[in-house]
Amino acid sequence: MTKFFLRKSLRVPCMALALFVSASGLLAQDSRATGANLPMVVNSNSQFAIDLYRQINADPGTENIFVSPYSISTALAMTYAGSRSNTRKQMADVSHFNLSDENLQEGFSALQAEIKTAASDKFRLDVANALWGEKDYHFDPAFASVINRYYGGGFHSVDFIGDAEGSRKKINQSVADSTEGNIQQLVSEGDINKLTRLVLTNAIYFKGNWATKFNARQTKDEPFTLSNAKIVNTPMMEQTGYFPFVREPGMIAVELPYAGYVLSMIVVLPDGDINKLGDSLSAETIQRIRKKMQAQIVGKVNVFLPRFTFESRYYLEQTLTRMGMPDAFDKNNADFSGIDGGRDLYLAHVIHQARIEVDEEGSEATAATAVTTFVATAAREVSPEQTFRADRPFLFVIVHNATRSILFMGRMSNPAGAAAGMRK
Repeated sequence: MTKFFLRKSLRVPCMALALFVSASGLLAQDSRATGANLPMVVNSNSQFAIDLYRQINADPGTENIFVSPYSISTALAMTYAGSRSNTRKQMADVSHFNLSDENLQEGFSALQAEIKTAASDKFRLDVANALWGEKDYHFDPAFASVINRYYGGGFHSVDFIGDAEGSRKKINQSVADSTEGNIQQLVSEGDINKLTRLVLTNAIYFKGNWATKFNARQTKDEPFTLSNAKIVNTPMMEQTGYFPFVREPGMIAVELPYAGYVLSMIVVLPDGDINKLGDSLSAETIQRIRKKMQAQIVGKVNVFLPRFTFESRYYLEQTLTRMGMPDAFDKNNADFSGIDGGRDLYLAHVIHQARIEVDEEGSEATAATAVTTFVATAAREVSPEQTFRADRPFLFVIVHNATRSILFMGRMSNPAGAAAGMRK
């Protein structure tokens, strides 16, 4: 989940705003109006996903990585709606937002609608957005209306000034409910205080079985070689089946679909250093791999994949600043006047927390993002039979197939690694 926190100091009751925002719901988009916007938003999100991954990959000492680029992009888009002047330009550049306001919001709305309607009895896929605003603070009704109309983000009135801890618990409970209890403490003590005025949250939860499950009886401990050449034993799942498979210079990749074939995990195994793959990775690389997979009929592949579980937590202020949007976090330069009509708000934190579990049955992945502000195809048999053995660090993405949107993205460098991420 990703979360944004904003600070400021004007105080005007906003009870009417809470009632106004709760009166409408997620906009039902006309596919004719949004047909061109949705793929452009997906492309923007994909570019941002790669940029973010490469930035995290460059941090020294980084081992396992797991994020939901979709969650972070959505939270940024909600905040972007209230940005102005140079703050807005920097956010647009970093997020690759190259559409008009209306087209951008319609594209995000259409993407969210596609994702929400994809859920079935075969898997769970839920998205939830929300605004948490100081009860005695004035927010521009137009901003709240945009968030509610296009993102289904209802406004929740809380008391940051008088009861910051109680407000924190309310937000965390909402996130926990949206992620089946997987993320219970998105907002830590100290992340919000009496200067907090607004928290935007986005949560995404996915749980699905593989279209072809691994047989648990075939799982056995096998060696996994870490980046430093150290070898650890890890439970290695195994199955032989017909999967899309690609061999590229310096890497191989396999696609493992989930039941219903709405989502897939694409696993990319480099021949050499996983860090070098991250340095050279691009959205075009992912697209090229997918196109090659779609251009051939699935072939018989022996798949060996570790069973793993880990969590990540990132404070992304410095990361996003390095990517090119420093003004948003600078109380002297930030301009979020589209949120409240003034120049007192700035981004205090962008917190992203995610968890993934991969086993013989399938995968459970969940993520949340928050932002806070303070005052001041056709088939051809692949031959011969291929082997995909992920016994060293690899990259993986979970993709929504209909829209080609990257919902989750990560790097498994150490199956025994318990947590990943950067703290304040």
